[in-house]
Amino acid sequence: MHLQFEFTTTPEQIGLRLDQLLAQLYPDYSRARWQSWIKTAAVLVNQQPSVGKFKLQGKERITVDATLAEQVDNEAQAIALNIVYEDSELIIINKPAGMVVHPAVGNRHSTLLNALLHYAPELTQVPRAGIVHRLDKDTSGLLMIARTLSSHTYLVRQLQARAIHREYTALAQGKIIAGNTIDIAIGRHPTQRTKMAVVNNGREAITHYRVVERFPHYTLVHVQLETGRTHQIRVHFAHIKHPLVGDPVYGGRLQMPKHAGPGLQTLLHAFKRQALHANCLEFEHPKTKEPMKFFAPLPADFVNLIEMVRKEDKVN
Repeated sequence: MHLQFEFTTTPEQIGLRLDQLLAQLYPDYSRARWQSWIKTAAVLVNQQPSVGKFKLQGKERITVDATLAEQVDNEAQAIALNIVYEDSELIIINKPAGMVVHPAVGNRHSTLLNALLHYAPELTQVPRAGIVHRLDKDTSGLLMIARTLSSHTYLVRQLQARAIHREYTALAQGKIIAGNTIDIAIGRHPTQRTKMAVVNNGREAITHYRVVERFPHYTLVHVQLETGRTHQIRVHFAHIKHPLVGDPVYGGRLQMPKHAGPGLQTLLHAFKRQALHANCLEFEHPKTKEPMKFFAPLPADFVNLIEMVRKEDKVN
C-alpha cells in the first residue's frame, strides 16, 4: 500500500507536533506509524527530513511518500481456525492452547499469524496480520483480529485507552479468601530474560479478580485485565503466592495435595499448561460503533481438571 500526498499547514495548527498533526488528520494510521515514517524520511517538511517532535509554525509544506510493507516474510499456511465471529472489519478467534500467536526465532511456522494470512490474504496489508492483542502459547481463548488498517488503528487505540473488556477464567493454587485488585508493576526479569517479574522499574500492571469457587487446595477465579503486560496474570498470581495450576514457568514444582484422589493426581501430572482461558471479550465495533460481546467456553482439558478437583480434592 502506497501513501502519497502533500499539504500546507494552517495557522490553526501552529504549535502542534508533526506526528500529532498527522495522526489527527489521517487517523487510519497510528501515531507510532507516523513517527516511524518520519524517522525514515517518508515524511518531509519543506522538502527536508524532520523529527516527530518538531513543532509546526504554520505554512510548512508537508510531503508524504510512504509505503506500508506487506507481511511477505511470513508464510501463509492452511491451518484450521475456530472462528467465533467475522465481518468485513474484524475476526474473533477462539485460540486453542498450544498455538503460538506470532512467529519468532525457532518458531516460524504453524502460528496463528500464518493461519490468518492463508484465511484472509488481505491481512498482509495490516500490521501483525491484524492481531490486536496476544495470548501466551498455552493460554486458550478469545483473540481479536482487525481486517483493515483503519479498524486495527481504532482497536489498538481502544486497547491503549483501556476501553476493551477482557475477562479470563483461571484455576489458582491455594485458597484465595476474597476478590481483590493487584496493582504491581511488571518488567523483564533481571537475570532470566525470557521471564517477566515484579520489578521496581517495571510498567504499570493492574489485574482485578473475583472468586468463583473454592476448593480445599485450589481456587477458581475470574480475572479482568485493566492493563495487558506480558504474562501479567501469571506473574501477578505467582507474586501473591497463588500461582496458576500447571504453569511451567511461574508455578514452581507441582504441589500435590496429600489426600488427593488418584484421578486428580494423574490429571495434575498430565496438565502441562497454565490453567488460564480468555473467556470474554467486549468492545466497541470499529466501524459501526455498536457494542460487541463474545464468550468462549472452557476447553475440555480445563473442564476435566475442574471437575476432577471438585471430585477428588480432599481436606488433609
